[in-house]
Amino acid sequence: MADRYRYDPNEIEPRWQRVWADERTWEVSNEPDGREKAYVLVMLPYPSGEPHIGHLKVYSVGDAVAHFQRRKGLAVLNPMGYDAFGLPAENHAISTGQHPRESTDEAIAAFRQQFREWGMSIDWSREFGTHEPRYYRWTQWIFLQFFRHGLAYRKEAAVKWCPNDQTVLANEQVIDGRCERCGHLVEVRQLEQWFFRITDYADRLLDDLETIEWPEHVKTMQRNWIGRSEGAEVTFRCEELAIDYPVFTTRPDTLFGATFFVLAPEHPDVFRLVAGTENEHAVHEYVNHALNESNEERGAADKEKTGVFLGRYVVNPVNGERLPMYVADYALMEYGTGALMAVPAHDERDHEFAVKFGLPIREVVTGGEDVQIEPYTGNGTLVNSHPDFDGLPNREALEKIVAWLDREGKGHASVNYRLRDWLLSRQRYWGCPIPVIHCERCGIVPVPEEDLPVLLPDVTDYTPKGRSPLAAAEDWVNVTCPTCGGPAKRETDTMDTFVDSSWYFMRYCDPHNDEAPWDPAILQEWMPVDQYIGGVEHAILHLLYARFFTKALADLGYVGFQEPFERLFTQGMITREGAKMSKSRGNVISPDTYVDRYGADTARCYILFIGPPDQDADWADTGVEGVHRFLSRLWRLSAEVADTTPDHPIPDELSASDLELLRKANWAIEKVTNDMAGRFAFNTAIAAIMELTNAISKHREEGDPSSGALRFALETASSVLFPFAPHVAADSYERLTGRRVWEEPWPASDHRYLESDTYELVCQVNGKVRDRVQAPTGAAREELEALCLGATKVQAHIDGRDVVKVVVVPERLVNVVVR
Repeated sequence: MADRYRYDPNEIEPRWQRVWADERTWEVSNEPDGREKAYVLVMLPYPSGEPHIGHLKVYSVGDAVAHFQRRKGLAVLNPMGYDAFGLPAENHAISTGQHPRESTDEAIAAFRQQFREWGMSIDWSREFGTHEPRYYRWTQWIFLQFFRHGLAYRKEAAVKWCPNDQTVLANEQVIDGRCERCGHLVEVRQLEQWFFRITDYADRLLDDLETIEWPEHVKTMQRNWIGRSEGAEVTFRCEELAIDYPVFTTRPDTLFGATFFVLAPEHPDVFRLVAGTENEHAVHEYVNHALNESNEERGAADKEKTGVFLGRYVVNPVNGERLPMYVADYALMEYGTGALMAVPAHDERDHEFAVKFGLPIREVVTGGEDVQIEPYTGNGTLVNSHPDFDGLPNREALEKIVAWLDREGKGHASVNYRLRDWLLSRQRYWGCPIPVIHCERCGIVPVPEEDLPVLLPDVTDYTPKGRSPLAAAEDWVNVTCPTCGGPAKRETDTMDTFVDSSWYFMRYCDPHNDEAPWDPAILQEWMPVDQYIGGVEHAILHLLYARFFTKALADLGYVGFQEPFERLFTQGMITREGAKMSKSRGNVISPDTYVDRYGADTARCYILFIGPPDQDADWADTGVEGVHRFLSRLWRLSAEVADTTPDHPIPDELSASDLELLRKANWAIEKVTNDMAGRFAFNTAIAAIMELTNAISKHREEGDPSSGALRFALETASSVLFPFAPHVAADSYERLTGRRVWEEPWPASDHRYLESDTYELVCQVNGKVRDRVQAPTGAAREELEALCLGATKVQAHIDGRDVVKVVVVPERLVNVVVR
């Protein structure tokens, strides 16, 4: 008999997974069925190896939300795909010879198997990988629309190059001067590259953050990355080479104080300026050294200023002075134009540089001490500038100088952004081919849409050699120009993988459409995504790029919405013994270990129970065991009651113990509902179900074991547990009711049972909980104070000390302050 009531997830979980797979339970139709639609989406994973503990957490969060929304009566789209192009699979191919497609498909199969074994309620009918031609055909189509409308363009640029991976990196992929993928030091090279014109959308990307429900810290990260500032743009000219250098400054009032000129090491003209001169070698060495440091290190206030004279001069347009040009690492390409007019009298970094290199320091704003010793950065009166401006307060002069610059044709008011156009070229094999052809006669020619997709050819050598491995596939590269019929060559660069993930959420809505990337009517039904879920590490890259794609496609008339993700939730990290998990530390947790031992429900439930899901949480095996015992007890209670207790209705006349249990059950409904509906407080929701289960056990031991209240409480516990532990909840609920819990509406609390004559009053002494007492509902402050002061444990902690004051929070707590 004991074995009959032993919780066995190895039997229960596969049985329910077969039901859901055979009946295709979680598939949702695009056809209207009278229900409101809800799109719940977890960021698609990169398939490499097997899913890790982070995948278990984020998909458990997404699944809980999807289950809750379904049972609230919504038609929920919860799809799955794979961000399948990228360097890991290609590097694996280089080391093993296995085609990236094969290793990627193997990893996808492992991911699919794991997600099924975890019981995730995914609509598998919409599954795809971004490496599949049926998907990247439409990635190429979107590129062509951008190209035709000037949003995709090619130009020579100083790019960040990883000599190990032999590929160009976007600014965002360089961390502390190193490649984010392999950790190798990055160099600068001049190459023809493809860009998306994301800067055209800078203001809208900023302004529309106010229209979406995202965590404020994510919005702040995007605002800072876009980096909007107002000032003036002034052009300085290198007359020797006839090159104009626009400079953005927020301090046009100090233009007359510029005494030298600085270019960032990444500036595309640095090497051009020194080509063939005696400075060339020193400048090349300096630039490569500078790029091995992070922007934070280069811009640090306490860092010693360094630089190299370029042997060239520019003319300051406001006074005709020739200013010596330097390359210096404190100038950043991410700010302004990568060129700085240096005003050492009124900028701390410029002052340090001028002192070190013996450059002039000219005061143009009075108000401080001797600027030869220390720069003055405050407001004051303009001097040594121009007769029209000298003597004016500098803030007043600032506006007049900008107007004067515009009249004289020397500059104009300007808005600057830290954001740079998105560099999307990659000199790698395993990526989406860029669908253009290079013809000597016609220039850049788009591949005709009827010829899409441009398929990746099979190659035998994936090793990068300073150019894309695709360049070696001569039969593929050499083509006929579709415009003139002459000989031409395909583009051999592939796209940044962030291109693939910038629109995948739209394809889920209509994944089997062979005529277009989506049906506009279907897309409008589902988009924008109602709830997007993923890591905060994607705040700048993926989330910003997806917003740009959506706005660009809206401008081109292909979508009818401006933002892709209405609401965003970012989950915290799982740590082990307080440390981030890594193979080098030997503290990596495999979900398989716990799923095999305790079942998927235990692993899912525990990972949501250990703390607020938006915060980091530390994994502890003892906690896993505790959650397993809780699920085991609930299942056993349900099985025993289902087998031994008649299904009696709840009587009109209730015993005290039945009333108490009904109150607890309805409290749990209310608590779980509120925690799910607003803040995703899954940890406290699960805690409430545990509390209800404890009350059920107590009632069964002390009350009437055959009462209808007991069965109702068990049905309630199983019902509200379903989003977190679907297998055990489905099994318990069906045993008790004969019905399928996912087909039942979400339970509603009966407010008659939420009202109570008493409640638990927390009693504190100096902010620490010392006792808990029952207090009458609606009791006056004086009565609550007396109850607390009379509590035995409170009196013990007062212990003759003076009571300074008593703080009463009605219906919650009383805090006695003593000294």
